[in-house]
Amino acid sequence: MQRVLHITGVMDRAGAETMIMNLYRKIDRTKIQFDFVFFSDKKADYESEILKMGGKVYRILERNPIKRMFALRNLLLMHSEYKVIHGHTLFSNAFHMLAGKFAKVPYRISHSHNTSAQYSNKFVAMVYHRFSRLLIAQYSTHFIGCGNEAAEFLFPNKDDVILLPNSINTEEFASIGEHNKEYINSLFNIDKSVLKIIQVGRIQEVKNHKFSLKIAKKLKEKNINFKMLFVGQGELSHEIGKQIKDSSLSNEVVLLGLRTDIPELMAGADVMLMPSLHEGFPVVLVESQAVGLPALISNTISSEVDLGLNLIKFEGLEESIESWIDKLSKAKMQSILEQENRIMQLEEKGFDVKSNAKRLVALYNTFY
Repeated sequence: MQRVLHITGVMDRAGAETMIMNLYRKIDRTKIQFDFVFFSDKKADYESEILKMGGKVYRILERNPIKRMFALRNLLLMHSEYKVIHGHTLFSNAFHMLAGKFAKVPYRISHSHNTSAQYSNKFVAMVYHRFSRLLIAQYSTHFIGCGNEAAEFLFPNKDDVILLPNSINTEEFASIGEHNKEYINSLFNIDKSVLKIIQVGRIQEVKNHKFSLKIAKKLKEKNINFKMLFVGQGELSHEIGKQIKDSSLSNEVVLLGLRTDIPELMAGADVMLMPSLHEGFPVVLVESQAVGLPALISNTISSEVDLGLNLIKFEGLEESIESWIDKLSKAKMQSILEQENRIMQLEEKGFDVKSNAKRLVALYNTFY
């Protein structure tokens, strides 16, 4: 058995982490095993499953990036069985690939999951980005992007990037979509006529929940009967919860926290809302399209997320709240492509996890 060390920082229920787990579940773990490096002492959402599947978890708690790099180098020197490291930490990949080089790890993969990043100081960000890209290009042996824009963002001018789309079990999600259309109606004992809006993602600034609450306030002012569900948790959970209460939206907007029934919730919703300030290629938008759920998303998100199923609509954050509401309302009446056709198109476009797991394993096998 060959072991691959994934450097993720943590493995909570988020886009890139979910994609890694989708692949992990499908590989032949008698031949290749995934292990992980975390930079947090908190138990990760996927940690128990990782350990159950035979993976190992190492923790590095150094906050300083240079000290963290040397701690990773020392870890790799102590575990010479790792011939492959696979980094998923955007610009921090620079330090992790350098640590791998110092430890003489022969194969060092940088994986890009984002199309942008925000920092408070633009000048510092520009210098850091340029420096990191140089180190990543110099010390990575292989490059993977979840899409063309993510690849160009982290690996500009590289022509040897492997594209590995964020993939899911298309048949499973499509089936859930067909059989759980009343899931939210039953869960909250509400009528079919209620406009059911779901937003999935960490409760943090980039996901722009405050914008969603502006939509909720306007929906209530217009006397539109709706339910808005926020699935996820994060550093802004308390603040958003307080804002919901202060705005008298407690009956309409619900913070659901972390959930294991996200596919069922999507199946029971009328529309996915994603007004993010920026995104890479969100796995949840692949999932929503497999389920058959229309989505209204900000035009700051990569156009690559539209997989040709007529389920994605883009809107500018500078547009009026009324414009967003109009598109959300129309989504409830939208006709949806049949289950078999959704599966077929997603598989043809490379978003089926079984095929991509085989591709990733084939890459790993070239190293041994």
